[in-house]
Amino acid sequence: MLRKYTQTGNSTAKVILTVALCCGVLGCTATASAWSFTVPANEVKPQNGAFEFPVSAFQDGKAKHFEYKHSPNQWVRFFVVKSTDGVIRAAFDACEVCYKAKKGYVQQGNDMVCINCGLKFRTDKVNEIKGGCNPSPLKRTIQGDKVIITQQDVMSGQKYFQ
Repeated sequence: MLRKYTQTGNSTAKVILTVALCCGVLGCTATASAWSFTVPANEVKPQNGAFEFPVSAFQDGKAKHFEYKHSPNQWVRFFVVKSTDGVIRAAFDACEVCYKAKKGYVQQGNDMVCINCGLKFRTDKVNEIKGGCNPSPLKRTIQGDKVIITQQDVMSGQKYFQ
């Protein structure tokens, strides 16, 4: 039937067919691009109610992404990075604006970039500025040669991952 309309020169049918094909191709391309930006995360489990990481693991200044699966349907992602000013910082792999897209952040040089909207945030501002598309701060402490994040603090960000 579509062939009949396109053969007879029906310009409306041609336009509809062209738009449908373009939308299909663009939709597949956009989805594939979004999936290619997924940053892998290491699964972690708390011990005695806390996650402990060696300070030395962050000396290279590269963000490390982690995922805690509290149950099959409850999980939280976060990252830890040593910023340009030498401070080890932590944030949820989500923000108040784009969290529903579940894409998180990727590091590009000294910036954390929201994979959903493309906004960049300097690593030395992680934990300092909150709200909007800034990485949502995650409380952490340094005790000796360990970075410690409590399970309770990690679970406080669960709202971003449901």
